[in-house]
Amino acid sequence: MSMFSYHLVELPLFVAVKRIFSNPISQKTKGLIHSEYMTAMTLGSPIFSSSRVLIRQIAVFMQWENEIKLENYLEQDSFGRVLAKGWHVRLSFIRRWGKFSGFKIPNYKDRLESPTSPVVAVTIARMKPFAVPRFINWGRPVEKLVRDHPGTTLSLASVKFPNTVSTFSIWKSEKEMTDMVHGHSTVEKPKRHSAAMKERERKDFHFEFTTLRFKPLAEFGEWKGQSGFIPNI
Repeated sequence: MSMFSYHLVELPLFVAVKRIFSNPISQKTKGLIHSEYMTAMTLGSPIFSSSRVLIRQIAVFMQWENEIKLENYLEQDSFGRVLAKGWHVRLSFIRRWGKFSGFKIPNYKDRLESPTSPVVAVTIARMKPFAVPRFINWGRPVEKLVRDHPGTTLSLASVKFPNTVSTFSIWKSEKEMTDMVHGHSTVEKPKRHSAAMKERERKDFHFEFTTLRFKPLAEFGEWKGQSGFIPNI
């Protein structure tokens, strides 16, 4: 059964810069359906700041034919062994909104045990170049909303030049995530996300865009000295 994985790892500066221009993941990797190799960013940080694009921190979002193929990659591939030294979560597909080329959305949809179960959300898009200023204007308030929300245990953005942008967030419960999406959270300015979505519907920022929701299956390794981001896994 198809599964997804999301990886975070920190590389030496020279290696990280080199990899921006030469993706280390072969699309011919056995059992790999698709991958997106990206540079991590801090949600909500100023656009022109050293904390915006974190060159040494790498985020990789992957889809596999099955878990055995992922295990083999982490054990046998040279870059897979690098990823194995970082942190990753294994994911089972629940829902999709929108479309994004490369990934093959499974016919099978998993289910959470309850609305209080933890959930993982990934958004990924190809930007329209002339829409970037408007996207930043509407997007940064949403980034801050997700970053500071008490319902998240880990959240970040990532980018692949020239025009791929993505977000990743782990939520303590599906209910907290959906409340945020619809503007019902008990936080300051709770409607930032719903307002941005209305603006996107009015005039799209992207060539292609998707939001994917997942059930977390297992968590491995540490990120910035921490682990256990998935509650009760």
